[in-house]
Amino acid sequence: MTTEFTDLNLHPELVRAVTERGYATPTPIQAALIPVMLTGADVIGQAQTGTGKTAAFALPLLHNLEPNQKHIQALVLAPTRELALQVAESVRDYGQFHNVRVLAVYGGAAYLPQITQLRRGVDVVVGTPGRLMDLMRKNVLDINQVRAVVLDEADEMLSMGFIEDIETILAETPAERQTALFSATMPAEIRRLADKYMRDPQSIAIERNQMTSAMIEQRYYFVNLGEKTAALTRLFEIEEITSALIFVHTRAETGELASELTRRGYPSEALNGDLSQDARERTLNRFRQGQVTVLVATDVAARGLDIDDISHVFNYELPHDPEIYIHRIGRTGRAGKTGIAITLVAPREKRRLRQVEGLTRQKLKEAPVPTENDIRAFREEKLMNQFRVWLARGRCKTERVLVEQLVAEGHDPLEVAAVAIKIVRAEEKQRPIAVVNVVEEPKSKSFERGFERGDRYKGGRAEHHSAGPGGRFPEHGGKSHYGAGGKPARDFGGKTSHESGMVRLSIRLGKEHGIRPNDIVGAIAGQADIPGAVIGKITIQDRNSWVDVPENLVGKVLAKAADAQIRKQPMGLQKA
Repeated sequence: MTTEFTDLNLHPELVRAVTERGYATPTPIQAALIPVMLTGADVIGQAQTGTGKTAAFALPLLHNLEPNQKHIQALVLAPTRELALQVAESVRDYGQFHNVRVLAVYGGAAYLPQITQLRRGVDVVVGTPGRLMDLMRKNVLDINQVRAVVLDEADEMLSMGFIEDIETILAETPAERQTALFSATMPAEIRRLADKYMRDPQSIAIERNQMTSAMIEQRYYFVNLGEKTAALTRLFEIEEITSALIFVHTRAETGELASELTRRGYPSEALNGDLSQDARERTLNRFRQGQVTVLVATDVAARGLDIDDISHVFNYELPHDPEIYIHRIGRTGRAGKTGIAITLVAPREKRRLRQVEGLTRQKLKEAPVPTENDIRAFREEKLMNQFRVWLARGRCKTERVLVEQLVAEGHDPLEVAAVAIKIVRAEEKQRPIAVVNVVEEPKSKSFERGFERGDRYKGGRAEHHSAGPGGRFPEHGGKSHYGAGGKPARDFGGKTSHESGMVRLSIRLGKEHGIRPNDIVGAIAGQADIPGAVIGKITIQDRNSWVDVPENLVGKVLAKAADAQIRKQPMGLQKA
């Protein structure tokens, strides 16, 4: 029997708000979770983006609110300002006939309006952990009477290093509160958090309908690590791309790759957390309207991206968590349309590829990178087809007059046609075919194991600048050292780089200043205008940090050192 919203014992005002938005039947997670949350029980929900989980927790939160209270009754934590704004808007819409007061708080916005509204009175606060902590330190956010807390997209907050902030926030709320945790994946640190702060939570998991979608063609290309961009541009030549989403690991990489693709003749734009909300919306609108064909994004920035006609998803780098692969490729092949998911795999990423195949229970199809001859043949066939179409249309009267004039001057008609084609093909010179070499396999399996353990790799992207498991950075005598995947590597600092061709620089900022590896990569790469991928090992200590850069780029980096800042704090960058 089909469940209706009217069957869920919600307040009539809430049912009215839902039905006026065009919804009559709850989604599976709403039907399963709303009755449980109405009882006040703790819940853990696992579901994909787009399954209706916001309404699943928002409606029972609103139902359980007490009228005319002078304190905050419900708190929702979200990883990004975009998601905080989306959730706050949804709560506000569902509570439009319930006289609910909702406030979104997030970094990058002025404090005064948020503080003013908090002092006037708010029922539900939706915010990012960083801004919530700031407002708590300013003694303007009082959450000691909160009755319900929701942790939305907890795995993303984990990957962004917010777990300690979340624990601090939860510690300020009453022990008898209701807690709801939502996470697409359930890594060990999230389970630990649930065990520590939740009371006999009920788990509700909704099966992924995208995992084995027959609408998505999945394939991978085996390429050298330093030639991924070259391979990508070759694929752009032969793929019928109407809109493409390319995933990379870091914000710095989005700008670097988008700029490089644009330079090579494929206009692209970056989508990352550095964009203001207005800039993000303008970028997405250009993408929806077809004015921009290619977006280069991080996983976090792509959250909440709801576009049904993306023809291609490219994994420029395999994600550290194989479940994220499923969420990425699920953005194509939607609304009954087919889609293509392409992954570029370097030799050292083979293990991650096997993990993805194990999770999806299917082997990805390997395809060869198009050769120069393939691309030339494709270009010629595409041009010939254009000629055939125009010849069939017979709409070239003006151009025919010009040809007749040249023939009358004594020129051979075939020679005229050949010259015309040469002129048409002139733009191809602006798109030279990038060099892609035969893949160099590691000499031994220990090489790949070393990569997965945390050893830095040459020419790699910025995978080695991300947080480790749990979003906490490993500690070694007060130091945090990052290798691939944020795991501890063997070198724990010192004034000299242990890697040939690299020079170690010192930074007078450390953990006490709140800096993270991505902050260092972004600041140096942006200020010196160098690829973030070339930056080597990073060691963050309590009051200072170390970073390795290639010897041939040291001069360029130090030339801009005086202006380099992280979070408006001078880096004090110099040779170690």
